[in-house]
Amino acid sequence: MENSSLKRMILTEVENLISRSCANQKTTDKFEKLHIALLKKYYNAADVSIDYHRKRVKMDIIMDDTSYDPKKVNLSLPTLHANLLFKNLKDFLSSCVDKDSKSLGFYAGLLRTFTNKEVMLTPV
Repeated sequence: MENSSLKRMILTEVENLISRSCANQKTTDKFEKLHIALLKKYYNAADVSIDYHRKRVKMDIIMDDTSYDPKKVNLSLPTLHANLLFKNLKDFLSSCVDKDSKSLGFYAGLLRTFTNKEVMLTPV
């Protein structure tokens, strides 16, 4: 029971953070970094750029994680260049939030970074 309330709290706080980041027409660098982090996590992307004026996201999605080796410089990872359009940034980013238990640590880290809130995670 405690685990599901923690999960619900983290996901609610992430949704609130997304709402605050999309509230203004002018996006700050801090919120742009948040948007990019969410997109990189969800799409497993290596390079993400957001054109807020044209409502477009360009990214290179890593196709095969098995060829990645953290011990060496990876010069040729198989990637797919994607150019996505969105109508509403808040809805688009909210759809990129994974609701699985594996992602909770990532979202707790985002909350700590972007809101200066500590979220206590308990081992399951």
